[in-house]
Amino acid sequence: MTITQLKYALAIAEHKNFTKAAEKCFVTQPTLSTQIQKLEDELDVVIFDRGKKPIELTDVGQKIVNQAKNIVNEAERIQDIVDQQKGFIGGEFKLGIIPTIMPTLLPMFLNNFIKKYPKVKLKIEELTTEEILSRLNDGHLDAAIAATPLESENVKERPLYYEPFVAYIPTNHRLSDKQMIEVADLDLDDMLLLEDGHCFRDGVINLCKSFKDQMDDNFQLESGSIETLIKLSNEGLGMTLLPYMHTLDIKEKQNVNLRYFDEPSPAREVSLIYHKSELKMQIINALHDVISGVIRGAIAFSNVEIISPLSK
Repeated sequence: MTITQLKYALAIAEHKNFTKAAEKCFVTQPTLSTQIQKLEDELDVVIFDRGKKPIELTDVGQKIVNQAKNIVNEAERIQDIVDQQKGFIGGEFKLGIIPTIMPTLLPMFLNNFIKKYPKVKLKIEELTTEEILSRLNDGHLDAAIAATPLESENVKERPLYYEPFVAYIPTNHRLSDKQMIEVADLDLDDMLLLEDGHCFRDGVINLCKSFKDQMDDNFQLESGSIETLIKLSNEGLGMTLLPYMHTLDIKEKQNVNLRYFDEPSPAREVSLIYHKSELKMQIINALHDVISGVIRGAIAFSNVEIISPLSK
């Protein structure tokens, strides 16, 4: 049994197809098939049910693949040990960022990080929280930046900052005359929301429902981007809530539509998250230090109440 064979098995389990798995492993399909057959012969079990389309794991195969993930992770830790001993911070690093954080945070730290750690090859993807957790568990991401807490036993969370919710209220809205607002003022019936799949949407809904037990889940309008929500609000279609960092980039003439909450301000916790196996910790620590350093000048709220990003 070899580490390579286990990696091949993990690839087949993920793609449910020998040809696709071979492509991802950069080997020919016959080479991959031969190694899997050798692994099955050695263990005297069938790992994959090849008669199913797509290919499925057998019961024992599922247990083997689960253990293979642990073994491959631990094998990769050896290189981590060597890198840390040498003080080396480099190599490929796959980072996921949720959509409502990517456009505001990434420009703030990326250039600084690249200059400080030129040997790190960052691969950054915009992903939903659900996709991030799946890829962290499968080993296809090294870390991610997301709203927390996520209550995942396989993921560790290191808070970076707390980002308050800010109301965007157009002229002639029922709340437009208020200088400061309270959570009790909110009503989902006139709230523009991000479409399903965004954890910021779930945070807004959780915030509103914490003060109103019975609410109608038939929302007026939903959109895929915060910029679109602002435009729709300007058309008088309702108010919306924005993450604080997004308010820093809106047009100056739109600042009059911003309303802050009475303290403690409802806020989301933004964290650097990674698998509990703690691989590539030297790069994770470097990322945390760089982001924490640049964020201090942009956001300094402390009296906040963290709103869960989880759908309830």
